[in-house]
Amino acid sequence: MTGLDDHELLAEYVRTESEAAFTTLITRYVNLVHSAARRFTGNPHHAEEITQAVFIILARKARSLRRGTVLSGWLYQTARLTAANFVKGEIRRQHREQEAYMQSTLTEPDSAAWEQVAPLLDEAMGRLGEADRNAVVLRFFENKSAQEIATALKLNEAAAHKRVNRAVDKLRKLFSKRGVTLSAAALGGTIAANSVQAAPVGFAVTISVAVMKGATVAASVTALVNGTIKTIAMTTIQKTVTTAAILVTAGAGIYEAHEASTLQTQVQALQQQQAPLTEQIQQLQRERDEAKNGLATLADAIVKVKGNSSELLKLRGEVSRLRLDASQIYDPSVQTALAWQAKKKKLQKAFDERPDQRISEMQLLTDNKWLDLVKDLKLDSEDDIRYAISFVRTSAKMLSAPIIQDALKKFIAANNGNLPDDVSQLKPFFDQPLDDAILQRYKILDKEATRSGWLEGMVLIEQVATDKWRETQFAIGPQKAGLGPPPETVHLEFPQELNSAMESYQAQNPKKVPSDFNELRPYLTTPAQQAALEKLIKALEGSK
Repeated sequence: MTGLDDHELLAEYVRTESEAAFTTLITRYVNLVHSAARRFTGNPHHAEEITQAVFIILARKARSLRRGTVLSGWLYQTARLTAANFVKGEIRRQHREQEAYMQSTLTEPDSAAWEQVAPLLDEAMGRLGEADRNAVVLRFFENKSAQEIATALKLNEAAAHKRVNRAVDKLRKLFSKRGVTLSAAALGGTIAANSVQAAPVGFAVTISVAVMKGATVAASVTALVNGTIKTIAMTTIQKTVTTAAILVTAGAGIYEAHEASTLQTQVQALQQQQAPLTEQIQQLQRERDEAKNGLATLADAIVKVKGNSSELLKLRGEVSRLRLDASQIYDPSVQTALAWQAKKKKLQKAFDERPDQRISEMQLLTDNKWLDLVKDLKLDSEDDIRYAISFVRTSAKMLSAPIIQDALKKFIAANNGNLPDDVSQLKPFFDQPLDDAILQRYKILDKEATRSGWLEGMVLIEQVATDKWRETQFAIGPQKAGLGPPPETVHLEFPQELNSAMESYQAQNPKKVPSDFNELRPYLTTPAQQAALEKLIKALEGSK
């Protein structure tokens, strides 16, 4: 996929809903979009949300983009407008935060100019026309050559060069009006050196999962459900025998086709944080009552021991502590922390009930890391819990990946650039021992079996994905780590014998398709249907 240009990748995505094609586009432009969003917000978490939103917009508008659209320029403008809408009245404060961040991370010679340019860059870019803005993005954000810019803008090289110079001069004048005086060369050099910075490690994978879950899997499942329902209806009306094809797609997660909307996710997260508070408040009220009872008991004890000054001081200290504890019961931060703790316990209990879903890497998760993972997760339904379990596993793998990568680099350096033949050869190169159970979950990648565009640069790969419905095998190389290719699609036929049971299910559950075919059991009426259902479920289990 990496050899295709932007429009070929978009065409492939529109034609086949190819996750590989869209992931390649995300990887190609995630740094550009994330950097623009971060300049606007000054907040890495907001920048990540905006970046995901931009690529979701791209997925939804892929069919309507003109053939001649410069994708990098379109993505930059979409990121700029999305971020501007997101920050609204807070943009000035967030610009100041972003300036402070840039000042702390840039090298001293460049930081002075960039400190002046960064807060104003995206506003100035917004004042340029589309052609000028595309020229600046191609030249300074992506560091394209004159020939590449000319090709993208459908100009000759001389005209493309003039377009870039004219656009930079317009920027320079806009900056000058705001009190920032730089030469065109200095301005261009500052933008080229600092405008695009690396997004968080693994962020492209996260976006790909979010986008494909929202824009691809949902559409595929909707089409599949509609097709299945229509096929069953035809069976009843026309009294003909029609077989419905069910595509069981592993890796992306057929049971988690949620609407992927960043703003909806934020609202749900806020609602979710409030949901457990009723139980917590009741618990705190019980603790308050216990504290009151404790105070009364201590007051009686004080009366009895007035003659013993040391014991009196101890009791007074205990009274003060209880009063302080009681005063903290209704502190919002305490309530939030208690809600997170409750969610952590609920998710850990889910793992206890599903020991086969645990992986050895989870031993690296500290209490604080658990809280950080669960605070924005939903745990209201079985599907929510399945997603959360998969999310925790992936996070644990990302924690172990840098440790394994470091040992892998040391092995390669000590063996004249050769790669290991067995995972156990890495053990002497760990700075501190790593549990053998973690290493045993990986194998050396068979280079002959590598699928182009997925595993290039990887050395180790998981023996098998824990949950093939939601995860692909995790791969690790000396320079990068991430998800490997999804397994091939498995095609299963929906048995004719179950059509009437499916019709009855649909009548009781309009616009719904069963997430587990065991839900059809109450609608079976014959032994033949029972046998057909058992055969289907067995085939599904075998495809995992």
